Parts: sequence; C-alpha cells; structure tokens
Amino acid sequence: MKTLLKYCGAILVLIGVLCLVVYYFWVPSNALLTSSLVLEAVGIIGYIITNRYVE
Repeated sequence: MKTLLKYCGAILVLIGVLCLVVYYFWVPSNALLTSSLVLEAVGIIGYIITNRYVE
C-alpha cells in the first residue's frame, strides 16, 4: 500500500499529460487544459510531500 501511495503523485502527473495529449490530438477544450493543470500541480505537490514523509 505504501508503494502505491508513494507513486500516487507521479500517476496524477501522467494523467495530466494524458489530458494534454487528448487536447492536442482530438478535443481542443479549455476544460482539458484546466484539468491537466490541476492534475499536474496536485501531482507534483503530492509526490514531493508523500516522498518526504512515507518511508
């Protein structure tokens, strides 16, 4: 369980990148850009915090 928690931030960043790919190739929508921004910001912050406190 701790390994999944440790990589949860990286998974969120990858989902944000996937949103950007969908935006670029298929659906140009501002909602996808906003969601990718939020997912990547939360993913980066979450990755830093969880790797600092989870052993």
